[in-house]
Amino acid sequence: MTSTPPPSSPSGLDPEIAARLKRSADGLVPAIAQQYDTGEVLMLGWMDDEALHRTLTTGRCTYWSRSRREYWVKGDTSGHFQWVKSVALDCDADTILVQVDQVGAACHTGARTCFDEDVLLKEAASVDTQGADSGVPSLDQ
Repeated sequence: MTSTPPPSSPSGLDPEIAARLKRSADGLVPAIAQQYDTGEVLMLGWMDDEALHRTLTTGRCTYWSRSRREYWVKGDTSGHFQWVKSVALDCDADTILVQVDQVGAACHTGARTCFDEDVLLKEAASVDTQGADSGVPSLDQ
C-alpha cells in the first residue's frame, strides 16, 4: 500500500511556494507542529501541496494521513484543535514548521505531545557545577 496522496486537480498553493518545496518520493513534506508561545514541540505530521494550501488559508492544520490515505484537519474528530499562528519553511525547504495554539492533546494517545512517552536521552540530573570533568565534551572545548 502506498502512502502517496491521490492525484488531484492542481492545488491552490501559491506556485512560488510549491516550486520551492522539496518533497519525499511520495510527494510529502514533514510538518512539525510547535506551540507558538512556549516552543514546545507537539507532533510531526505530513503535508502535500494541498494540505499546506488548506493550512495557510483556513488557519487550521491540515495533514495527509499516510495510514488512512486522506486529508485530516487536526481537531475535527478529537476536538484538540491546532490554531495556526505562523508557517515557515526550513533553510532547505524540505521541512515545514507550523507554530500553533494547541487546544488539548496533540498526540492521538491523549498525551500533550507525541514526544512525552519515549525519551531516549535527557539532560543529566547531576551536572557537576564545580568544573570536574564529567567525560562529556562541552561546547567550548
